[in-house]
Amino acid sequence: MKQAKIRAADLASPRQQRNWDWRAAANFIAGGAGGGLLLFNAMVSVDPDVIRATTLLGLMLIGGGLTCVWFEIGRPWRALNVYRHFSSSWMTREAVVALGVFAAGGLAILTLASAFVVLAGFLGLAFLYSQARILAANRGIPTWRHPRSIALMIATGLAEGAGFLACVVSLFSLLVGSWTMVFMLVLIALRAWFWKRYLAGLQADGAPDAALQILTGFASRFVLLGHVVPALLVVLALAGMPGQSSLIFAAGLILVAAGWILKYTLVRRAAFTQGLALLRLPVRGAGPSGPAARPGWKAVVEV
Repeated sequence: MKQAKIRAADLASPRQQRNWDWRAAANFIAGGAGGGLLLFNAMVSVDPDVIRATTLLGLMLIGGGLTCVWFEIGRPWRALNVYRHFSSSWMTREAVVALGVFAAGGLAILTLASAFVVLAGFLGLAFLYSQARILAANRGIPTWRHPRSIALMIATGLAEGAGFLACVVSLFSLLVGSWTMVFMLVLIALRAWFWKRYLAGLQADGAPDAALQILTGFASRFVLLGHVVPALLVVLALAGMPGQSSLIFAAGLILVAAGWILKYTLVRRAAFTQGLALLRLPVRGAGPSGPAARPGWKAVVEV
């Protein structure tokens, strides 16, 4: 009898999801950064060798993420079934866009034609958007399905792409343009703002307590180390401090690392299931039933 009560409590309260492991998280981590990198590769005029290197890196990131998901499947060759549901599945749309990304990116590397570089960039953005919608389409995970998660995933993918581009340009010992640095600052501010809005939305609408504890405990470090520090490094580089390449490289690396930690936290650590909601609490014998209950959820006070 005691064991049955434990199972009932486990069913009622939210539980950390176990279906998507680190390999699924790696797809969002690497794929989103790759899509953002391809977009900024198309937007910023840089050396031809840098274009080849950043395009190749973007394709490797997207391909690496998709490979991780492929290895997660029990029967890998059944992955081809993903192409059967374009009208209803964002996973299918992600897979279809990926084909275009690799085709355009490959042609961009071979020819350096601006049309292929730009096409690969826009397809990279479409890939990033598809990934954001995949996460939001999982209705059973409150931290994923919140509508503000879409903007957050896109914002961090763009920030990571700009960070990767800055790192590659610095490694080639080229100067990063002032407008590129200003754009990095804008993306840092946007990601911080979308993160604040996302966390505030979860707290206002209600979410599993365990998920909120993880996210709120992570929030201050994420803002300070993932945004304030790289922003200061970019400002120092803009001000003409010596060692601009090193400053920009460090800022880009921190931007990428913070975004990857954020996505791993969302996909693995803060991903708690819905749990059960009771419209009214049952009573034994005669008498009115109790109020509604949502075990394991943050209580939302109506104003």
